Amino acid sequence: MASTSVSSSPVLAGKVAFVTGGSRGIGAAIVRRLARDGAAVAFTYVSAQAEADKLAGEIQAAGGRALAIRADAGDAAALTAAIAQGARAFERLDILVNNAGVYLGGELDTFSLEDFDRTIDVNVRATFVAVQAAARHMGDGTGRIVNIGSVNAERVLDAGASVYAMSKAAIVGLTRGLARDLGARGITVNNVQPGPIDTAMNPATGPRAASMHDVMVLPRHGRAEEIAGMVAYLVGPDGGFVTGANLSVDGGYTV
Repeated sequence: MASTSVSSSPVLAGKVAFVTGGSRGIGAAIVRRLARDGAAVAFTYVSAQAEADKLAGEIQAAGGRALAIRADAGDAAALTAAIAQGARAFERLDILVNNAGVYLGGELDTFSLEDFDRTIDVNVRATFVAVQAAARHMGDGTGRIVNIGSVNAERVLDAGASVYAMSKAAIVGLTRGLARDLGARGITVNNVQPGPIDTAMNPATGPRAASMHDVMVLPRHGRAEEIAGMVAYLVGPDGGFVTGANLSVDGGYTV
């Protein structure tokens, strides 16, 4: 497990971050990294309360500040309220990471409209809702927004992933448009596209791992901390001139 200790020279000291879907996997790695870099971090979870409480406790025990908030990203009112709660708790908001997402796969002839709508609600609409809500709390010239997309926006290896891939492709265009919308305020908006990452949902030892590795330049699963590292760069002092970018962290999956 990555360390949650706050750095001795934290580059995000005084900053406040909000991460959707932050209780486990890539989201938890992002929460830990931002906290380690000195930010106070509010994050949402849906059902993993034990993991969320444990993560917040780890950060607090290491001298950081963290707040776990139960909110379904697919519920626009709940998500908007959670962002407002985080901004109130830490008295500002500088960073938004839209990490919450769902993968609902299925064959074309049996894929339900309910699953289609759920995919769009969580993977696309929630991103727009969160940016709209967070931007109201961000100061001009200081805001950083990072969306977590997927390399499936560019390459789909398996049948049954069409709706998921479409939802992540939508984030590519949304990111570029939002960067234009918020550029006059000095708020950056970028999209990080993970490739195969070793998480409970896509383990490095899973049945599909070998087929993914076969098409990659670096034939291994990535670590959640490697995605968190890209996010940390984009929201840190060195990433201030990057906006509207769609950055794949995928071991060459899309080469």
